[in-house]
Amino acid sequence: MKDRIRIYGGIFLAMIFWAFSFIWFKVANETFLPITIVFFRLIAAILILTAYLAIKKKFVRIRKEDRKLFIMLAVFEPFLYFLGESFGLTYVSATVGSVLISTIPVVATIGAWIFLKERLKLINYAGIVLSFMGILIFVIDKSGTLSYNVKGLALMMLAVFSASGYNLTLSRLVGKYEPVFIVNVQNTLGAILFLPVFLIFEAGHLAETTLTLKAFIPIIELAVFASCGAFILFAYSVRNLGITRANVFTNFIPIFTAFFSFLILGDRLTLQNIAGMMVVIAGLIMSQMNGRHKKSDDALILTGKTA
Repeated sequence: MKDRIRIYGGIFLAMIFWAFSFIWFKVANETFLPITIVFFRLIAAILILTAYLAIKKKFVRIRKEDRKLFIMLAVFEPFLYFLGESFGLTYVSATVGSVLISTIPVVATIGAWIFLKERLKLINYAGIVLSFMGILIFVIDKSGTLSYNVKGLALMMLAVFSASGYNLTLSRLVGKYEPVFIVNVQNTLGAILFLPVFLIFEAGHLAETTLTLKAFIPIIELAVFASCGAFILFAYSVRNLGITRANVFTNFIPIFTAFFSFLILGDRLTLQNIAGMMVVIAGLIMSQMNGRHKKSDDALILTGKTA
């Protein structure tokens, strides 16, 4: 019983941290431009994870045949993923952004079925589909058309597809390296990729910005809680639940984000939002009903939210 409390408690706490990440970004975006936020967030996360790996003495040499995979990993995430998510969030609300990102489990389920041979019962797959239907309620109005900025939706979907490519690449590395080591390497390569973009497009704006400790707080929160804390908690839970069942919990992210955005940012909760939340929760419950899953060290697919 205590183990189940730790597993489910850990995964819910991870979802809360990731839900807050959309809010922290919105707060940081009041001072900094998107690439600046991502770049400093990566640097902070690298410092934290490098210190952890050094203390635990978990640094290892990357095999020659895996170097291309690590480069691909960093290109998918954090580079393409955060380009899509960060710029997308400048066009859509924190709640809508989190809703779109939560579609990743649907694609991850297909990937787990094809590459990891993970199986669930029919009712579990039906629950995943139902939860996705709840997500659609957020972005489609009564006339059946998209009710949000098309450019913002397209950028957020770039993040979703990048996360899917990341997942498939990651599945070839998790059996060889520690998860924290993998994330630290991808963040380091990602920071290198973002550096010229930051210097060319946003360094000038940063130089003209009045910098205060308060302005950096949401970036630090993103690094500590979303990039590090949530990753560790989710990795622990996914080992016990399996990739598909654990990934479905990411459907709670838009629910938490909507609630916290209402309290902190003043975002409006409509009846359509509430209806979508109810459908998402119903789908989540169905996905957890006595499903069989394959536990595997190869199941550390981290839903594109590891950075």
